[in-house]
Amino acid sequence: MTESTPATRADYPHALTIPTRWMDNDIYGHVNNVVYYSYFDTVINDYLIREGGLDIHDGQVIGVCAESACQYKAAFAFPEAVEAGLRVAHLGNRAVRYEIALFKEGREEAAATGSFVHVFVERATMKAVPIPEGLRAALEKLQA
Repeated sequence: MTESTPATRADYPHALTIPTRWMDNDIYGHVNNVVYYSYFDTVINDYLIREGGLDIHDGQVIGVCAESACQYKAAFAFPEAVEAGLRVAHLGNRAVRYEIALFKEGREEAAATGSFVHVFVERATMKAVPIPEGLRAALEKLQA
């Protein structure tokens, strides 16, 4: 996929519907740009918890965000549902780069696209560690 080729649903092997909330709208009547990053966090972490066994409360290994970016193409507004697509663009030993697309209901072209890098660290020391096998197996299923 290139800059001139728009992202479509078929490009993303995992999907999650996320409802917008009243508080997501800003004074201009649309979802504020910073909330899009919350949607990215939601689709990623929901997948890691449900499919990879990530234990966000007591696990020894956690993922921390090292980088994120978003390109906005169309606005969302409450009470729309956001349909988030997720894929893995690069899977390293200690880090993963996700690509995310946010779709309006019934639309094939993404309203926003972005990227997010997780570095996996030991919770106690915050030192980078290899991605645990359960998480790695789940992430491999999303490789583009």
